[in-house]
Amino acid sequence: MAISAQDVKALRDRTGAGIMDAKSALQESGGDVDKAIDILRVKGQASAARRGGRTAAEGVVSTYIHAGGKIGVLVEVDCETDFVARTEQFQEFAREVALHVAAASPLYVSDEDVPEEDKAAELRVLREQAAAEGKPEHVQEKIVEGRLNKWLEQVVLLHQSHINDEKHSGRTLEELRAELAAKTGENIVVRRFARFQVGEE
Repeated sequence: MAISAQDVKALRDRTGAGIMDAKSALQESGGDVDKAIDILRVKGQASAARRGGRTAAEGVVSTYIHAGGKIGVLVEVDCETDFVARTEQFQEFAREVALHVAAASPLYVSDEDVPEEDKAAELRVLREQAAAEGKPEHVQEKIVEGRLNKWLEQVVLLHQSHINDEKHSGRTLEELRAELAAKTGENIVVRRFARFQVGEE
């Protein structure tokens, strides 16, 4: 199938992929742009994983203050170079993370940030609940695993689907981070956040 230069350009505009990567993805998908985007996302996440060991020592601190000034968020998002830190897409990602933190109130950035004692306490409660339901033991473990994952989605930022579903099509913050890493060719790290709400301690 012949892939036109316009198709390649359109895909590059949407994904930030290189010319050959965009052309290859379009050929692999038979010209289907949405499938080509998925192919590029998978490849981007694989290459982002390889970049994961590189130091992300540049970045921005972004803020979000909710209307009325009752909720405020600070978030640090890091990358490898000052050049990427100054790009609009990087700064927009940092703003989107801050907006999401204000709305969703996560407790931790990633799984690694969840204290083992908190996870153990949640597992105890979930096991007791599953046992009280009287299901067979092998079914109980599946139930506990599913509920633990649900709990992690509620408390871990990178597991959460971005609150602006219309704009981000239900993708998680981790998927959005990986896409940006693929587009920029750099390791992107959501380092930390702080959420303040009037009347909360």
